[in-house]
Amino acid sequence: MLIDFTRLTPLEAYRWLTATVTPRPIAWVSSLSREGVSNLAPFSFFQVISDEPPTLLVNIGLHDDGRLKDTLRNVQDTGELVIHLVTASQAEAMNASSASLPHGVSEFEACGIASVPAERVAPPRVAGAPVAFECSLAEVQPYPRDNPSNYLIFARILLAHVDPEILDERGRVDPRKLDLIGRLGGSGYTHTREVFEMARPQL
Repeated sequence: MLIDFTRLTPLEAYRWLTATVTPRPIAWVSSLSREGVSNLAPFSFFQVISDEPPTLLVNIGLHDDGRLKDTLRNVQDTGELVIHLVTASQAEAMNASSASLPHGVSEFEACGIASVPAERVAPPRVAGAPVAFECSLAEVQPYPRDNPSNYLIFARILLAHVDPEILDERGRVDPRKLDLIGRLGGSGYTHTREVFEMARPQL
């Protein structure tokens, strides 16, 4: 089967990509508006892209009507965000925060998600998140540049909160204890509980 992506509609391309490029980590992003209203939303076009400097990338699309999403608007306005990883126990809360609420309505409040203050940035953290990265905005890149449908947020990590409960006896993250979820196609999700190891070849 051959799929000609040059002939697909954006929706068709999205469905093929999200069904095949899996599992995708989920960035649960908190931000603050200029008016001080907190926002919380999940994004699965997300990855670590650099360790020097430590940088995460979150791709944020537009609303169907072309409006900027609140997360993007807030981050552009304030230059700060917190990126959380999502555990199986937080899946329902994360999913609830993906609803398209009116501008100016906080997902923390509307969805009953508890928050705690961050250390170095203004947006709050999700209480109980096993890993939370406090970040400053490095840059935003529209893509494609001539007619953007997505905006790439380069988030430089300032500080990370790591729950000691997810560490093993060596002080390293145990993926089974971390118990993250990943995004599949459609409404599918997966767990990171099943783990196997392979040593890199030494040539």
